[in-house]
Amino acid sequence: MRFVVVAAFGALGALSRYAVDGAISRAAQGQFPIGTLVINVVGSFALGALVELTTNRMVLPAEWRIALGVGFLGAFTTFSTFSYETVRMLESGALAQAVLNVVASVVLGVAAALFGVAVAWAV
Repeated sequence: MRFVVVAAFGALGALSRYAVDGAISRAAQGQFPIGTLVINVVGSFALGALVELTTNRMVLPAEWRIALGVGFLGAFTTFSTFSYETVRMLESGALAQAVLNVVASVVLGVAAALFGVAVAWAV
């Protein structure tokens, strides 16, 4: 049954990523992959809060960590796309954009996860 739940939430996460990335990319109309950055930062925040709420605070049942963390957020966030987009920037000679993408993704992702944990503690 867990496989079905993870698959269902994974499908929702993938569809959400597709919709959010498309909307942000259309609005931004730039070369920088802002959609992927936003998705990964939001996902980092959500996972930080979710793990805190399901393990340390026990506000939510542990089953939610699997359904939302592995299923939805696992499909919503996208490390492979971030990596590929960075490689494409490097190949096109956009070194500054590639470095900005790596630094922004890592720093903002970690900061968002920390913020998610802090918000969960405030609940």
